[in-house]
Amino acid sequence: MRVENHVGASGNDATRLVVRAAPDGGTLLLCAPVNAIEFRDDIVPVAGIVRVPLIIEVHPSVPAVSIPELIAHARANPGQLRVAYAGRGTPQHVGIELFQHMAGVRLSLVAYPGSAAALDDLLRGAADAMFDPAPSSMPHVRAGRLVALATTGPTRSTSLPGVPAVTEFLPGYEAGSWMGLGVPRQTPPDVVTWLNQAVNEGLKDVEIRRALDALGAEPMPGSPAEFASFIATETARYADIITRAGIRRG
Repeated sequence: MRVENHVGASGNDATRLVVRAAPDGGTLLLCAPVNAIEFRDDIVPVAGIVRVPLIIEVHPSVPAVSIPELIAHARANPGQLRVAYAGRGTPQHVGIELFQHMAGVRLSLVAYPGSAAALDDLLRGAADAMFDPAPSSMPHVRAGRLVALATTGPTRSTSLPGVPAVTEFLPGYEAGSWMGLGVPRQTPPDVVTWLNQAVNEGLKDVEIRRALDALGAEPMPGSPAEFASFIATETARYADIITRAGIRRG
């Protein structure tokens, strides 16, 4: 097995490579919300892997240790709080736009080609805040390099039980990311079924479950049809804020 990391266009460059690949199950797409539109015509859902909340986090220099304090600071300094995020149309971007809308604040959004570069700038204080998937930020939060104000799931994260969910302050707020596998549209159904079963078996492994829990990630076992239904529901849920904010894919 060979893993190739193709960055660019908020992950869509990699998607285009998979679309052009032979539909034999030999080329898989590790997909996320930004790739959801491709499932309409070009990519077949295989299996969900994990759901992960975002962590709303700030550099320690920011005078806020809670969501109410962050909102108050943003209202007192409109357009001044620099929020780094990983590209247009990503879950982070949508989550920030939804937060601005529901909290009634205006932030300064700074786009990066990926989460790693955005997180680097946050850690050195070149950015003030991030809405970042839990796995990449969890080590920095636990080490005290970043201050976690809230998580963005429907309830508190079991990995950060002392950190509130945003919905406790902005009822109904929910954002986050997920990862799963997809294959080119003409891949035979029996190959899709075999791949799905392999993923689900892997998610039962105790060590894998322990590793995912440490990262704040929740396993997503299920059939290809269930993964397809999940993608459709997520896409519809975010359609309103995407339209309102004029978000276009990278």
